[in-house]
This record gives sequence, C-alpha cells and structure tokens, in this order.
Amino acid sequence: MSFFKKLKEAISAKTEAVTSKFIGGLAKTRDAFGKVGELFTLRKKIDEAFFEELEEILIGADVGVNTVMELIDELRDEVKKRKIEDPAELQPILSEKLTDMLRGNGEEAGLNSNPNGITVILFVGVNGVGKTTTIGKLAWRYKQQGKNVLLAAGDTFRAGAIEQLEVWGQRVSVDVIKQHSGSDPAAVMFDAVQAAKQRNVDVLICDTAGRLQNKSNLMEELSKIHRVIQREIPGAPHETLLVLDATTGQNALQQAKLFGEKSGVTGLVLTKLDGTAKGGIVIAIRNELALPVKFVGLGEKMDDLQEFDADQFVHALFAGFVQDEEPQDESQ
Repeated sequence: MSFFKKLKEAISAKTEAVTSKFIGGLAKTRDAFGKVGELFTLRKKIDEAFFEELEEILIGADVGVNTVMELIDELRDEVKKRKIEDPAELQPILSEKLTDMLRGNGEEAGLNSNPNGITVILFVGVNGVGKTTTIGKLAWRYKQQGKNVLLAAGDTFRAGAIEQLEVWGQRVSVDVIKQHSGSDPAAVMFDAVQAAKQRNVDVLICDTAGRLQNKSNLMEELSKIHRVIQREIPGAPHETLLVLDATTGQNALQQAKLFGEKSGVTGLVLTKLDGTAKGGIVIAIRNELALPVKFVGLGEKMDDLQEFDADQFVHALFAGFVQDEEPQDESQ
C-alpha cells in the first residue's frame, strides 16, 4: 500500500470537520508547497538540478535550511538505495519523511493533565503572537468538555493585557484572577492558585508577560512563577506552552530556541497558520527542537484552535496528490 493511500485511510478515521479545518487553514502554505508537486510532476529525471530546485522551494516555504539539508540528504540516499529514476516516485517518500519529522518521538499531541486535582497550564511567549487569544480559545475548549476553568492575568506589565484577558473571560464565561497593572506576576499566580483550590477548579490557565518594562530578567520572572505554582501544587505547571506566530517564519524558530532552553517549555502552539505561506516553519521547529507542537491556530473562529496532527498537516499540504495517487494504487 502506498504512503498516500495509508495517509488517506488515517485521515478517514478522523472527523471530517477537523480535516476541513486543516485543509482550509493551510491553504496559503499549500500554495507554496504546490511548487514541490509541480517539480515532481514536470521533471523527467532526478539529477543535481532537480535536488537544487527542490532545496530552493522547501527553503522558500520556510522549512528551514538545516531541516531541508537533512531531507535532501535522505532523499538522495533513497534514490541510490531504491534505484529510483522517476521523480514522481519520490513524492510519497518526501511526504512520509515530513510526517515522521512532525511526529518526532511520538509524543501525544494532547495536553498533559493532573489526574489528582487542578491542571495548571502556563502560557509564555513574546507580545503580539496571539497568546491571549489562544488562552481564550483553549478555555472555551475546556468549557466545551464540561471543565471548570479559571484564568490568571499574569501579564501585568503590558498596557491593556489584563483587560484583554478579561474580555476573553467574559466571552467564554470564565472568571479571571487579577491584580492592578504593574503588580508582581508571581503574586497574581499565588492568588490564582488559592482561588482555584477554593472554587474546585479543574483547569487553571495562566498568562505571563512577553517582556518586562523594568530591569529584571524575563526568564528569571518565569522561573519565579514556576516556583510559586510548584510550591502550591506539586508537579505543576503540567504544561508550559510557548506561543509562536507562524507568520514570522524563522524568527519564530529563534524564539522557540530562546524560550525552550530557559523557561521549561513542554510544548508549542503555532498561531496564524491560516494567514501565512510560511507554514513550513512547523516542520523546521519540530525537527530542530525536542518539543512537540500541541496546537495550531487555523483561523479566527473559537474552534479554529486545533490539536496538532501530523497526518492532517501533511494531508493538507499534499491533498491533491492523495487524490491523484488513488487511481494508480487501485490499478496495481
């Protein structure tokens, strides 16, 4: 059975609505990857010019230089090993390798939870990446599951950040624990944990500053927040999610490296994938960092925050090729 056939079967076992979200949300990135399809279809032989053009297309789609070089080397090896001459035969091999990269070590895409009490999820990331919006959508998602949710307004330095979180709290009918602007973020977290205990909350979602307007170090502040939460709820936070704006491409990769090394990040959220042709950055980030992508933002609607799914992602990039491959499989 071909890779595309297996991918199609894997997708068919999942809800059509989710598949539509990925296909619609990755439309611009799919256009960028369409050049890959054209290359495999139009080229008649695999030579150095073929690999150079493929390399150029993938780098242009923001897959990342290091990841592209790794992919090209692996494809060269496959060509030699399998004695492949037709470029079309490489298309499913590339797609399979991309899927494997996105799966990483096979971590579950879903969020870790606390089976014995309050689940605490900490959000980090620079300003402007869609952190507060993501928090609101995740709170809504938990509410749909019947969970009792509470928000903590720990971004006390950015003008309007507390108010922005309150707006989301009202929108999804979730209370927000806050102090005045400029307050100690760790003190807000302490208050939020106490409130969560008193109210029998299932999930506490905490916002944090993207930068500080004083001389203190952001990473030190995040470490302090971690210590306060851990002291009150052993084992918490159960997730520290770094939010990245996919439209910033390679800059998002640099942010992931900085935060991932110093702030205890356990997973990533890639926002605004629907607004960019640079969705290949998901592949670069997943391959270069030992961090799972937990969620992706595929639109403005409340349910457009979707759990990341490697099969859905690659299917959305090469949806046309999945259909094209089917008749060939059936005639074999």
